[in-house]
Amino acid sequence: MSFTNIKPILSPAQFMDEIPMSAELKAIKSERDSELKRIIEGKSDKFVVIVGPCSASDEEAVCDYTYRLAKLNEKVKDKLFIIPRIYTNKPRTTGEGYKGMLHQPDPTKGPNILAGIRALRKMHIRAINETHLTAADEMLYPENYAFLDDILTYVSIGARSVENQQHRLVSSGIDFPVGMKNPTSGDFSVMLNAIYAAQSSHTFLYRNEEVTTHGNPLAHAILRGSVNKHGQSLPNYHYEDMVFLAEMYLKKGLENPFVIVDVNHANSQKVFSEQPRIIKEVLHSRNLNSTLNNLVRGVMIESFIEEGSQNTNGTIYGKSITDACLGWNDTENLLLYMAEHV
Repeated sequence: MSFTNIKPILSPAQFMDEIPMSAELKAIKSERDSELKRIIEGKSDKFVVIVGPCSASDEEAVCDYTYRLAKLNEKVKDKLFIIPRIYTNKPRTTGEGYKGMLHQPDPTKGPNILAGIRALRKMHIRAINETHLTAADEMLYPENYAFLDDILTYVSIGARSVENQQHRLVSSGIDFPVGMKNPTSGDFSVMLNAIYAAQSSHTFLYRNEEVTTHGNPLAHAILRGSVNKHGQSLPNYHYEDMVFLAEMYLKKGLENPFVIVDVNHANSQKVFSEQPRIIKEVLHSRNLNSTLNNLVRGVMIESFIEEGSQNTNGTIYGKSITDACLGWNDTENLLLYMAEHV
């Protein structure tokens, strides 16, 4: 085989011992997990907002941003359940480019996965300690998820991963909500099959052991738009799309029907400034239809301190080095608007 061993990596348990969650932070996570569970089960009418940078590449800026979210949360917490988006794994369509903090703790330098795992655990724990907000991350690699499963409150499965068997099976063993995005093709049945698999029990090989899971009843759908055969982005947040999904959800007989709309990516055609307009349309659609009001109960927003994006070598503090993001002022105004209209 043409693999070259670089260095051994500590086990997840060893990393947890080296960079632990304190008893206080574990209690905060437990309380947050319980509240989010009640929302997805329909026992709370709060609206879920997963919001933050496309990729978490700079600990200082990410924790600064999360602190701003925490202050804003005090104004909206009766209506919104805010989950900071702290994504440390970045999917790359061609395999080239910045792959996230796990690979490159310093985006301007080469890969260093051992240092990357240490960096992302420290960043996530610091964010919780300073803000009492537990975060979301993407499970890009099922093997790597174990390094964060004691920290996160939410996990998403990306459009290019949702058809992968290992992602589905590992999701069935996660004890908190997992959002399954529709694939880039836009096929709702693929997404719903992924949710069905995640909600079911399985026995499989994971991290060199045979394991059994009991199923995750909190697995649910994320609409992120699609891409057609010509490479053109097509939205799927419109009223008719969501009504169609509601009918398919009902026929599938899944537990805890719940939908989050990702308002960037193909839904916005990656025009970050469209996100507020899309959210307003989603909220309007919910108000027109009681079924949608009960089903569509969250959004995912790409946002950072400074709007737009810069290249990997950029030096503007709080500006995305991957996809362009909404700036802080517009984000704050948007969340205040949402709290008044959900």
